[in-house]
Amino acid sequence: MDLIDIKERMRQAGILICFNGSFSHGIIEELGTAVKKYLESAESKPSAMMDVFSVYIEAAQNVRNYAERRLAAGAGKDEQDANILVISRQGEHYRISAGNAVANADIAGLTANLERLAGLDKAGLKALYKEQLRAERGADAVGAGLGLIEMARRASQPLEYRFTPIDQDSSYFSLGVTI
Repeated sequence: MDLIDIKERMRQAGILICFNGSFSHGIIEELGTAVKKYLESAESKPSAMMDVFSVYIEAAQNVRNYAERRLAAGAGKDEQDANILVISRQGEHYRISAGNAVANADIAGLTANLERLAGLDKAGLKALYKEQLRAERGADAVGAGLGLIEMARRASQPLEYRFTPIDQDSSYFSLGVTI
């Protein structure tokens, strides 16, 4: 493995931070600290710093929470280790990309949710956020269901996503958020 080649490819792609593997609260926290320090040293605008950090947190928590649910449902450990989160700088924009394995049975609902978000303007996203805050949550709910909404609210462009088939039961979900 030629690490200098990997480093150069990452530099050319504008990659600032990349983590591949199993996410824990501690890893999310440590990477969050690194993200903050980088943004401060790059003298980013305070609003951009907050948006990038918030989207990073939401994306990392979504990946971790979903991986834990899949593991509890019997998915293999290799699925949990397939998680990735990348923060890059592309011109004047930051991009947060996250990926993890998902059950094929979850794709239709996730796609519908993402398409719904894509059809809303900033005011519509704000109204949906407030509505979701007031909504009752099921006993098995992991969170308030605000993660994707919050990412869409902070994004400067519509959320980008893709599902790549892995096998008959699962696919790889890739999500990109441009700030």
